[in-house]
Amino acid sequence: MSSDQEKSVIIRFAGDSGDGVQLLGSQFLKTSAESKENFLTFPDFPAEIRAPAGTTFGVSAYQLQIGGIHIASPGDKADVLVAFNPAALFTNLQYVKESGLILVNEDTFTERNLSKAGYDKNPLEDGSLGLFQMIRLPISSQVSEALKDSELSKSEIDRTKNFWALGLISWMFDRNIESISDWIKNKFKNNNISDANIKILEAGYSYGDIHEIEQRIPKLYTDKGTFDAGTYTAIKGSDAMAYGLAAAVEITDIPILFCSYPITPASPILHSLAKHSDLGVETFQAEDEIAAICSAIGASYAGILGVTSSSGPGIALKTEAMGLALSAELPLVIINSQRGGPSTGLPTKTEQSDLNQAIYGRNGDAPIPVIASSSPSDNFYTAIEAVQIAIKYMTPVILLTDGYIANASEPWMIPSINDVPKLDLVANTSSEQTSQAKAFERNSKTLARTWVKPGTPNEMYRTGGLEKDVVTGNISYDSANHQAMTDLRFKKIACLQQDLPEQKLSRDNGSKNLILSWGSTYGVIQETLNTCENVNADHLHLRHIYPLPANFTELVQGYEKILVPELNQGQLAKYIQAETSREVISFSKVTGQPFTVDEIKERIVGLEDTK
Repeated sequence: MSSDQEKSVIIRFAGDSGDGVQLLGSQFLKTSAESKENFLTFPDFPAEIRAPAGTTFGVSAYQLQIGGIHIASPGDKADVLVAFNPAALFTNLQYVKESGLILVNEDTFTERNLSKAGYDKNPLEDGSLGLFQMIRLPISSQVSEALKDSELSKSEIDRTKNFWALGLISWMFDRNIESISDWIKNKFKNNNISDANIKILEAGYSYGDIHEIEQRIPKLYTDKGTFDAGTYTAIKGSDAMAYGLAAAVEITDIPILFCSYPITPASPILHSLAKHSDLGVETFQAEDEIAAICSAIGASYAGILGVTSSSGPGIALKTEAMGLALSAELPLVIINSQRGGPSTGLPTKTEQSDLNQAIYGRNGDAPIPVIASSSPSDNFYTAIEAVQIAIKYMTPVILLTDGYIANASEPWMIPSINDVPKLDLVANTSSEQTSQAKAFERNSKTLARTWVKPGTPNEMYRTGGLEKDVVTGNISYDSANHQAMTDLRFKKIACLQQDLPEQKLSRDNGSKNLILSWGSTYGVIQETLNTCENVNADHLHLRHIYPLPANFTELVQGYEKILVPELNQGQLAKYIQAETSREVISFSKVTGQPFTVDEIKERIVGLEDTK
């Protein structure tokens, strides 16, 4: 790369799981935010918690795109790669642009490490990297020399090398490292470790100054972002979800109990809520997935809203209890942070392959509303909406997010709680019915039954998983009644459909072709249409998956071709065809990685050749 001003730059850090790559990326992100740059990140974790050092399957990576333009994706191939060892270079070279800048820790390119990474020859010396700009850095040697008089152990000294790289990258992008030093002081209570990390951070920064000309280390600059007036923070998807649940408590004045069992990539929501108990959401870590959802249902029966969270395999375990909540007509929110499947699958990789599971994955005719988040910050708003739908319609609601959204970060203007729509509830009027029947009186607009809290005077009732009389709520095995109750459950969905906002285009170019998306594909499609020349298509992004907005079918019927990019084998495409009788073109990807701009661009351009 040159030292010219760039609209945006894509940087990728890669190393062993123990090299502190995620910390390095997140701290560089912090300096980008302080520099008033736009950004979006993509932490790319290995599945193994701690694979053998130097092996390819233990490589952890962190990619971010920074700059002044509106950034909606973490970018395609990196302009700059920082690789801490041969395995990191081997697995991440495919993600670097031709003529991209590669910074490597040459000290780790030993015969043993090269062999573990799958290299027969040293790529730093055999000419195989001729398409790239290579800067060889003695990172480990520099760290060891700087801390040779330190009281730290050899392994503790080696673990500081991520701060050396952070110092050098901060110099290259002309960043102030004072805030990083302050963070280190607060993070590490051991003064020896804190002082060592700050010393190494400063050593990396100084290395750029000293060796700028000798090693041709460039200074890199990006445009500043343009932001509306307001207070901003860098928000991670899992944190935004947690804050959205807390905001829902404030808006509805109904407490929430969040019941969860640890599973990747859903666990950070529980972690975030547990760290912020002052937000008004109580947390409970259950012994398993079934206990988690049943505890949440118990909370809803008791009069506070139960919320549970998991990923694909855990959601599968929760399905019977979802049917219980639906049959009992209790509000419940189920958050699914999707990952690669089936079974254990790809625990740390992103996918959108639980859509069918969300819409259809229960025994019996069991319609449950499904909505999907589109970005890290959108998790805040979808969490609030899921809570509102659950309470207003006395129903379980499934909220789909995914591993990419959960772990990624972007700028977020912190909203005023007064700007978030309030819950519009129409209370049922009192009657002379028995206490059992009172609990099953229905709102004429939503068909929701009354949410009676245990202990309410003269309103004792029973509910459960057995079929209930459509009027009294008593147990009933009558065939006509079962038909009536099944019809009622679907009528409730129809009421919700009429309540949803009208579907609008995310981008209207007046094109004859439409890109139809859902979930985390929103950003990369928007970035493709915003930045690529000779790419023309309208874009419609779905938040409400089931039911579809009432005007959806009419809106899409006028297009010649409809392309549906999704990180599964065409689940939304098949669903849309079934619901609208409209043929669509499926564009699938299941590699565990998000779509790239180049992939979307190529497929849109190729629509003209698709019959």
